[in-house]
Amino acid sequence: MKAFIASLIFVVLAEMGDKTQLLAMAFAAKYRWQTVMWAVFAATAVNHLMAAAAGSYLATVVPMAYIKTAAAVSFIIFGLWTIRGDTLGDEDKRFNFSPFWTVAIAFFIAEMGDKTQLATIALAVKYNTIIRVWVGTTIGMVISNAIGIIVGNVMGKHIPERAIKWFSAIVFIAFGVYGLYENLPKDIWRPSVVTLVTVLLLLSIYFVSRMNARKT
Repeated sequence: MKAFIASLIFVVLAEMGDKTQLLAMAFAAKYRWQTVMWAVFAATAVNHLMAAAAGSYLATVVPMAYIKTAAAVSFIIFGLWTIRGDTLGDEDKRFNFSPFWTVAIAFFIAEMGDKTQLATIALAVKYNTIIRVWVGTTIGMVISNAIGIIVGNVMGKHIPERAIKWFSAIVFIAFGVYGLYENLPKDIWRPSVVTLVTVLLLLSIYFVSRMNARKT
């Protein structure tokens, strides 16, 4: 259950303000929300099954210590990515099929290389399981996109998006830092190294947040 719960929570957090959540909100303004949610579920189930399988396979061919360290770094990157934020281009206008297939195809393509797909790979590597991570991340995507649709179309975006993004980012970064501490040799963590890592992390957060401010 640990892999399932962790996968669900982290994907819900990662998806907040993500491009694919914005895409689901845009489609919900055009089509029935039930159609959008079923299409999101179908596209995510296929996409994340591929990602979880890739992560599980990677865990069998690369030493686990290296994989866990890389996964920890990736979570820090996901946190910074969340602070930077996403914008929606013309992904909701590219296809002209039935509503279900329009949403499913657009969502599947938008999710390729997105941080939630990469997070699924990292989680499958960390927990070395496919099914639990796949089910957890798929349900997490459905939950987060349902929240996005409700916030965007029912509640009028009264919940502060900035606060949600920063909470999600801090959780990711904290998980990544803990992963580094857990998997790197303990004699590395001298006071000078801890200070350097802290300064670099704070500078990265500052510059990414400034980039996001200029973009908006």
